[in-house]
Amino acid sequence: MAKVLIVDDSPTEVHIFSSALSDAGYDVVVATDGEEGVKKASEQQPDVILMDVVMPGLNGFQATRKIHRNAATKHIPIIIVTTKDQDTDREWGMRQGAKDYLVKPVDMKELLQKVSTLAAR
Repeated sequence: MAKVLIVDDSPTEVHIFSSALSDAGYDVVVATDGEEGVKKASEQQPDVILMDVVMPGLNGFQATRKIHRNAATKHIPIIIVTTKDQDTDREWGMRQGAKDYLVKPVDMKELLQKVSTLAAR
């Protein structure tokens, strides 16, 4: 069973993503901010990370960069999932090490397909 780490400070978003991923057979781990996300990425070694951007403290771009630059976690694919939908945001997210970028509200079918593809690598 593949493990997905959700890094998001919104309880509603966490619930929606957790429910969909659990129903699809994924083991779900949650972090409510960027710092916790970086820590759990290292401890849990998930197969995929869903990363929000707008969070207190360490934002999602910064957390993505830390995870991507850490030898112990750089192999973990990150999908940025955010309300930030500018081309510059998307480009910046990919430069930080993200493998994909989705804009909220997310189409769950598309999210599950992307998680499935990245978890299989």
